[in-house]
Amino acid sequence: MADLRRSPLYGRHVDLGAKMAGFGGWEMPIEYAGRGVLAEHSAVRGAVGIFDVSHLGKAEVTGAGAAAFVNACLSNDLGRISAGQAQYTLCCAEDGGVVDDLIAYLFSAERVLLVPNAANNAEVVARLAEAAPAGVSVTDRHTGFGVLAVQGPAAPTLVAALGLPTDGAYMSFVEAEWKGHPVIVCRSGYTGERGYELLPRWDDTPALWDALFAAGEALGASPVGLGARDTLRTEMGYPLHGQDLSREITPVQARSGWAVGWGKERFWGREALLAERAAGAARLLWGLTSTGRAIPRPHMPVTTAGGEPVGEVTSGTFSPTLRQGIGLALLGRGVNEGDTVNVDVRGRPSPMTVVRPPFVQSSPR
Repeated sequence: MADLRRSPLYGRHVDLGAKMAGFGGWEMPIEYAGRGVLAEHSAVRGAVGIFDVSHLGKAEVTGAGAAAFVNACLSNDLGRISAGQAQYTLCCAEDGGVVDDLIAYLFSAERVLLVPNAANNAEVVARLAEAAPAGVSVTDRHTGFGVLAVQGPAAPTLVAALGLPTDGAYMSFVEAEWKGHPVIVCRSGYTGERGYELLPRWDDTPALWDALFAAGEALGASPVGLGARDTLRTEMGYPLHGQDLSREITPVQARSGWAVGWGKERFWGREALLAERAAGAARLLWGLTSTGRAIPRPHMPVTTAGGEPVGEVTSGTFSPTLRQGIGLALLGRGVNEGDTVNVDVRGRPSPMTVVRPPFVQSSPR
């Protein structure tokens, strides 16, 4: 595909018969031949799945005061964690809109590794580089590291089989070695299952991928594409930037205020977000469960039972676990948990129940 970048595992995906498509400027696997979204989803919930998410961005902020600088820019409070821990955070614009959501790896007061979304990496790097004081460097490391997500009940067994550490607390990380090569091992993921995100050097990624599948054969390990990654995260109610968070959807509206250090003196968008929080957001992110066979999809209008417009679906899919349609929607403040609303599914009003995600129980810790 013209102008699309490729992960270091592109050849592996082609060999596995993956359906490839553009995502965030990268040519990535959506699903694999002989498997498909439902089977890949079930592998993660029941055994272990291995994802190539090397398209995710990477940026390093280094130098004296690097962590303090990041903390003054991004929403969450790095003071809540210590070295060796990772944190979900947001890069906001001054009006409170979300430029990106990302993970910050705190190595020390002088080094922070950031993992933004693929499509937003360059903008996050540019914003930080422009604001960086003397002595602090912001370096684009997009192709410095690969990222392999190992997710599911058997993930600890599989990662341990490679001699990598598995006993860390949720959202902690260590700098480990595999066959003499450095690998960052983080207890994290985007599926709701216990899992790990492994960050090898870019050129070491194919060998680590091969080793995971060799060790995982007896565990029922499956490659998992971005299709199942979306159904898994939707079942947990995790937001996807560009749909459930965006420049037009603030963390207050998306119920992501837990990722904001409200007591900090500085972070981008602070004043706008404090004002919105105090006034109350005009709309909020809710979950929807279909009462029939309809499946909600992004941008479908939502109305009350009486036909009054109340919002729009931001994410929607068929839940392989629940065997029903589920979705996330931005709805007006008059909507409450347990209400029945109608989603316009191809011109037909389809009743759905307003709920609070997650839709299924998680076990990430």
